[in-house]
Amino acid sequence: MQEKIAQRKADLFKAISHPTRIRILDLLSDGEHCVCDIFEGLNVEQANTSQHLSVMKKQGILQSRKEGLRVIYSIKNPEVIEMLELANQILKKEADEAMSTFAGVAEK
Repeated sequence: MQEKIAQRKADLFKAISHPTRIRILDLLSDGEHCVCDIFEGLNVEQANTSQHLSVMKKQGILQSRKEGLRVIYSIKNPEVIEMLELANQILKKEADEAMSTFAGVAEK
């Protein structure tokens, strides 16, 4: 059972471990968007954007609904937004530590 849970976690992280997918999630963290808004906002081809959206939807990270001819995507679980915020906090902490170290070296 533990192995299945570990595999599921690995699949989840693998599904978001691409810079374009992170950018999509950052965009969707503000609310739902249609595919056309996503690829235009990220300056990525529509086919490429659709492929990334499909991977994340398959893993249960995103959900979609049709509105006429448009497909609207949103983040399925708010915990995904929390994961992104935690990643930002970790990166900020690392940057602050690096700047502190650099400032200490520069003073010598």
